[in-house]
Amino acid sequence: MSGASIADIYVDLGTANTLISARDRGLVLNEPSEVMISDIDPKKRKVLGVGLEGREIYLKNPGYITIIKPIKDGVIADFEATGYMLKHFLSKVIKNLSFSRPKVIVSLPYGVTDVEKKAVIEACRSAGASRTYLIDEPMAAAIGAGLNVREARGQMIIDIGGGSTEIAVIALADIVYCEPMRLGGHKFDEVIIRYLKDTKKIIVTEAQAEDLKVRLGTAMPKKNIETVEIEARDADTGFQKKVSISSEEIGMALSDSIQLIVHGVLNALENTPPELVSDIIDSGITLAGGGALIRDIRGKLEAEIRLPVHIADDPLTAIARGGQMLLSDPELLDKIQLEV
Repeated sequence: MSGASIADIYVDLGTANTLISARDRGLVLNEPSEVMISDIDPKKRKVLGVGLEGREIYLKNPGYITIIKPIKDGVIADFEATGYMLKHFLSKVIKNLSFSRPKVIVSLPYGVTDVEKKAVIEACRSAGASRTYLIDEPMAAAIGAGLNVREARGQMIIDIGGGSTEIAVIALADIVYCEPMRLGGHKFDEVIIRYLKDTKKIIVTEAQAEDLKVRLGTAMPKKNIETVEIEARDADTGFQKKVSISSEEIGMALSDSIQLIVHGVLNALENTPPELVSDIIDSGITLAGGGALIRDIRGKLEAEIRLPVHIADDPLTAIARGGQMLLSDPELLDKIQLEV
């Protein structure tokens, strides 16, 4: 692309939430990545609501509504619903900010297909965008984490998001190698639910599992053990009961998933050119995404990989920050945008 021009809106299509930022305005939308459809007539998908509005409708009439989460495990699982959701959110922002034919940046999981790219561009066009630039999520995370992606030096970013983990090696504003894994915060919740059912014969909800992950989640289960008391359903009797849960138990539940991330990092290093590996040995690895907040994950990775690991400032919003920074850096956007 020649004659780079400044973009107006940035969209982070997340598994759990969609975030939209506008140039000079910061974050203007943060809503669940959900589409509510009527299941009265299975042959016709009638959309009843999207995001927060859809949740309100669902709470009032849960009986005949199906919730679709179009982004699953960091990939677009439902094209039609993704297009509808993206169009809805963008139209809302464009109308509220009185934009006329804005230029839009959308970050997508690494390795999306041409079909997925075209579906996103079409959704943005029909929402009123004059131009759509697509970028890779790990690149946005690296920029948001403060890495100078333009350098020739090799740098590694591990982004542990809600639906996926992406381990990327970046040099000269390009992703040299990326190890995408369908493993993230939602899978962590699932393994906690399964572990507590198997070991303590209790059934906890997704919300409880997420709360336990945040409060007790650890990559080193034997260290600084804490406990909390919760109310959960007895798997045998079906009755609610009070149970004490320890950080050791939640850490044990998460251990296999964290070990998979360790293997992913080692695999990425094996597949990276040696001269870039020596750069990573010097500068270390940067950790971003919500998973970076799991207690002692930095220490665990350093012990297993034997390289220094740094956690990005406010790792949860690294991708969103990176995308926002690109709104006023057309030269870098020009270098990293994906071909369609």
